[in-house]
Amino acid sequence: MSDQDLQETQPTPPSGEKLQKVLARIGVGSRRDVEAWISQGRIKVNGVEATLGQRVDLHDAIAVDGKLIKRVEAAEATRRVIMYNKPDGEICTRDDPEGRPTVFDRLPRPKEGRWINIGRLDINTTGLLLFTTDGELANRLMHPSYEMDREYAVRVRGEVDDDMVDRLKAGVMLEDGPAKFTDIQKAPGGEGFNHWYHCVVMEGRNREVRRLWESQGVVVSRLKRVRFGPVFLNSDLPMGRWREMTQGEIDILAAEVGLQPVALPALNLKAKDKLERMQRKSTRPLGRGERVRSLRPAQDGQAERPVREEAAPRKAGRGSTVAERPSEMRKRPGKPEGDKPAGRGRGKPRG
Repeated sequence: MSDQDLQETQPTPPSGEKLQKVLARIGVGSRRDVEAWISQGRIKVNGVEATLGQRVDLHDAIAVDGKLIKRVEAAEATRRVIMYNKPDGEICTRDDPEGRPTVFDRLPRPKEGRWINIGRLDINTTGLLLFTTDGELANRLMHPSYEMDREYAVRVRGEVDDDMVDRLKAGVMLEDGPAKFTDIQKAPGGEGFNHWYHCVVMEGRNREVRRLWESQGVVVSRLKRVRFGPVFLNSDLPMGRWREMTQGEIDILAAEVGLQPVALPALNLKAKDKLERMQRKSTRPLGRGERVRSLRPAQDGQAERPVREEAAPRKAGRGSTVAERPSEMRKRPGKPEGDKPAGRGRGKPRG
């Protein structure tokens, strides 16, 4: 058989890129989001409902919920990341049919793309949430294969002994499969049957921390995320406020999941001044007229009641919220009660 015959019999490689990868890169949503939208029939390519695994190129018209997506494939992905200190009472969705406040209500509107939440917190959980305009970064940070550990400060009501801690670290069976904490450390604070702990999980399953503790017959009365991978929630970010991460901090976070640095978009003087004003406003404590709406879980027959958020039992800490180098971020010593806890290996609490 001649070389020409071999070339004719070989299959032609598919052209273009997978639809979910294209939309994730330009910030429409994470890959998981896009795959879900494709399954729900919300995405069309050239007027026809898209299918999972479909490939597209620059000539294809892509619409989400009937809205045409503008894209410039030659342009490099915009990678901005912001930290948000979520209060309870807010939900991690863009639009809520019940009209409840969402985590997107307070965020600034990006000039390019839109904010993609990196993971979720349930309505009664407070603390650190990350948002990015880079869908690929969001996808990798949420994917279990990259093992981004999440640390929580949790107040437990009930008797906790060493055997219970050992069971939770060894693994218990939940309704959606086995789960465990990679480590648990008791923290100062609490009284009577209420005690604070810092615990680490390697996944972002729905209500996983609460369900793990409740599987042992105790009740979680407060839950706050204080760390996501190398990113800390320090006391200089008040409840209900956000802060944009610097170029160096974003590069460290991206390196954790094997992505090359991407320069932040250049801003003109007017846009830079506006962003700085918004940043200053968002890092100051809430004023009297802008209280964060917090809810206490309703008792039987009672409506939800506003409450004041109780902080995790850690002293105020200052400084960078991201470790300087990924290789050292979980080896730095520190005081157990510090707000910026020290790590003791991957999957260990900071302190």
